[in-house]
Amino acid sequence: MKMKGRSIFTYDVYAPTTVTTMLRPRRQEGQSIIQEGFNIEPPVPFSEYTDLYGNPCQRTILPVGRVTITTEVQAQVNPTKPIPNPAPAYMLVGDLPDDVMHYILPSRYCQSDLHEINMLALEIAGNLTPGYDQVEAIRTWIHNNIRYQYGVSNAATTALDTAYSRVGVCRDFTHLAIALCRNLCIPTRMTVGYLDKLKDMDLHAWFEVFIGGEWYTFDAVQEKTEGYRIEIAHGRDAADVAMVTQYGNAALQSLHVEVELLEAEQ
Repeated sequence: MKMKGRSIFTYDVYAPTTVTTMLRPRRQEGQSIIQEGFNIEPPVPFSEYTDLYGNPCQRTILPVGRVTITTEVQAQVNPTKPIPNPAPAYMLVGDLPDDVMHYILPSRYCQSDLHEINMLALEIAGNLTPGYDQVEAIRTWIHNNIRYQYGVSNAATTALDTAYSRVGVCRDFTHLAIALCRNLCIPTRMTVGYLDKLKDMDLHAWFEVFIGGEWYTFDAVQEKTEGYRIEIAHGRDAADVAMVTQYGNAALQSLHVEVELLEAEQ
């Protein structure tokens, strides 16, 4: 299926402000990039680099005044990868590949080593078969027990905060899921990008777990994990996948996001 995503960030910049952005899509198995665009208005030079997780990043200095950053992508994507039957087996920590080991560690927003997170993980999934059954139980519990609402969390909100407040947005749902899964020694990472099945269109966050030797997608915002996605970035938590990180005096005025499914190639 062909899928198109577009996002427009509008800033008021009060002093020259260095920014790093993570707005171009990943090139990887499961999504073939047909075309993309990245534009800053007024035009300024920017450089590009790849971070530790393989995410394409951009770096520039925004000038004083109204600045608009527009990014577009059209990709050939597959539907969210289904979980096979029987479900993939849990992998012992000793058997995990080296490059996924850091996804079982606590991180800034996902305090998987805390007693409160451990108690909640055991309450939800402690009696289930290790692996997929535990992850799906955590995903379902969050969907059923955390209320989706804008404006109640912020850039400092952690998984523990959400466990207490029981309210948040996709970022908060994802952080809590990651913390609970990692507490059970299941490697879990945060992924951000475009999803076609959203009630309120926005850039979206979900989580992926490493079971049976592969990464699988789970989405606690959805009643059932489904839909088409364009992945922009993944990492340990929101600190690794911030779409715009600024080092100066600039204020985001608006963010407009569009997602469209196009006809599949014949």
